[in-house]
Amino acid sequence: MSDRNQLVKENFINFVRAQTLPQSSINLTPSDVGLSATDVIDLFETQAMSRHLDLQSRVMQKKGQSFYTIGSSGHEGNAAYAKAFRPTDMAFLHYRSGAFVIQRGKQVPGQTSLYDMLLSFAASKDDPISGGRHKVLGSKALSIPPQTSTIASHLPKAMGAAYSIPLAKRLAHQGEIPDDGVIICNFGDASSNHSTTQGAINSTAWAAYQSIPMPIVFVCEDNGIGISTSTPDGWIAANYQNRAGLTYLYCDGLNILDTYQTAKEAERIAREMRKPVFLHVRTVRLLGHAGSDAEFVYRDMADITATEFQDPLLHTARIILENNILTPDELINIYQQVEQRIAVVAENAASKEKLTSADSVMASIVPDIAKARSSVAVSEDQRREIFKHEKHNLKKKQHLAKLINWALMDLMAEYPNIVMCGEDIGKKGGVYNVTAKLCERFSKNRVINTLLDEQTILGTAIGLAHNGFLPIPEIQFLAYVHNAEDQIRGEAATLPFFSNGQFTNPMVIRIAGLAYQKGFGGHFHNDNSFAVFRDIPGLIIACPSNGADAVEMMRSSVRLAQEQQRMVVFLEPIALYMTKDLHQEGDGLWTHEYQAPALSDNSIDLGVKVAGSGKQLCILTYGNGYYLSRQAQEQLAAQGMDVRVVDLRWLAPLDEKGILAQVNDCESVLIVDECRQTGSISEALVTLIHEQAETLPKIKRVTASDSFIPLGAAAYEVLPSVENIVTAATEICQ
Repeated sequence: MSDRNQLVKENFINFVRAQTLPQSSINLTPSDVGLSATDVIDLFETQAMSRHLDLQSRVMQKKGQSFYTIGSSGHEGNAAYAKAFRPTDMAFLHYRSGAFVIQRGKQVPGQTSLYDMLLSFAASKDDPISGGRHKVLGSKALSIPPQTSTIASHLPKAMGAAYSIPLAKRLAHQGEIPDDGVIICNFGDASSNHSTTQGAINSTAWAAYQSIPMPIVFVCEDNGIGISTSTPDGWIAANYQNRAGLTYLYCDGLNILDTYQTAKEAERIAREMRKPVFLHVRTVRLLGHAGSDAEFVYRDMADITATEFQDPLLHTARIILENNILTPDELINIYQQVEQRIAVVAENAASKEKLTSADSVMASIVPDIAKARSSVAVSEDQRREIFKHEKHNLKKKQHLAKLINWALMDLMAEYPNIVMCGEDIGKKGGVYNVTAKLCERFSKNRVINTLLDEQTILGTAIGLAHNGFLPIPEIQFLAYVHNAEDQIRGEAATLPFFSNGQFTNPMVIRIAGLAYQKGFGGHFHNDNSFAVFRDIPGLIIACPSNGADAVEMMRSSVRLAQEQQRMVVFLEPIALYMTKDLHQEGDGLWTHEYQAPALSDNSIDLGVKVAGSGKQLCILTYGNGYYLSRQAQEQLAAQGMDVRVVDLRWLAPLDEKGILAQVNDCESVLIVDECRQTGSISEALVTLIHEQAETLPKIKRVTASDSFIPLGAAAYEVLPSVENIVTAATEICQ
């Protein structure tokens, strides 16, 4: 089989020299679209650079210098729309955007895009975007957050970033994106079918339909095939041409003049009218999906050859020759000089040092950032106005839901950059009234009712974070997050890692969840597993069991997000929201007084809390398990047993030193975990004790069964109970 890489490279020279070039029905000249001869030459050079980077990456791979050969060949027309936008317009790009990055780099002084991209190819720790962690297209200086092999997962955050721009102006918030900025987001025709694309574009159009400004240009680069699966002719246009709230434009991405002209119109609509645009760009795919993709297995050779003749570099060469800008020899000379230049730079990049230790690889999981508190002083008069609806209740003890609500009231007053988003969190106050009155006090600009789509909620939050806001999104029920977990796992949590800490997604994700909800059943409303979060590097998981801790932990979570740029999941036990009593009706032992914030308090306590000082038995637990264990503690004390109960509170990272200090002081350990026996945090606790305890105590677990939660009283058959805890404690201590 012939070497298609070499053939495509030589075809350009042979076809240009013979002036056998593909034709176009588009009759435009550079002056027609506002481009000079110099501009056209510059665009051609960018296209040639992108092409030779693709070809060089395959040479490097054969030498063992490069590891990832998916490229931009056939999509080099995106150089033209890169030129149509400002370098401050944040761009969320897919992996075939090499020419876009190079062209944008030419718009910002001091950039060395070729060298930077080759360092990325070689996984060098000098790579300025990822520090050697992946071949990604991205740059802080160019307002391009890095993406890995994304299949549409970047669209929700692009939507959120677009929403954030006019929001920042309305709130007089000094963000990262200019007030007149535009968001660019490109993706392939195959990715347009992904549910994430459908959701992001739907939510964008949903907002625009209501006249909410959404300055974004979605660019669908349509090469007609996704790996080996063809896109039906006319499918993209049929899907997006007549969408409510969305302006559809089409251009031939093989023709840089048509692409530039149409992109300028898209930019005008988005920038001046603040409306979303769907820019449909015809492209081709050359050299297969990636270096390892043997196209001849699933495509006819005649089709491959015909596609190669539609090379966008050949189309640009025709434009240059037809307009007498350069001669064939001058074009070929530029092409060959670029090849030689990239080969030299590649050898240099390949020689640079790689990441050589686990510590260096993991250094950017938690960004090394210390930002200012960014809070404002809130006077007593202001607080009285904020809490005027609660003036008769503020001195009374309250349950968990009310205390979280009050904590959010104070935090939103203290941090003007906090924006909340979620289903029904506005005037309704959320399903459990935890966000009650927040919208009235701080406006619908800061407490946003979203449409019913968790990808949109989390994408909005990520986009807000990109523009300097501190988002607090709400997921209505724990199990709902599975519709959108990749927005946390694959997008938000990976951003510091793949940008060497230059981009972050600080936020506090509030999630109502866990089990023990009387009258609820099923895996959507009564879910007792948060395992989906536990293996996400860098993610913090908070789970308060009572209102006093919830207030302290919510304030700490906001400070972690604001000052350390951390991402926090704040898991709220629904069954304890309204709980007031502990041992008997009317005792009020699960209610607490609200402590007003103190601006001088700079502490963040990520440690455990302990009830009791018994040395006979240590119960390790959290959430509903802590509540049940406190009830069991009293019954065990009546039997003469000396018990302490440890509330883990922070489930990631675990306070290992604090846990071991309690364990080392006791004869036996009982772990009470309301989540399932398999995959629950109890397994990690057993491992911790076995590996690090001073002396190995007797250990026993009480967990939920490996079951989904049924409806009604049957739920309690598969969940830990006070009786289970007492029995297990008695057995282990005997």
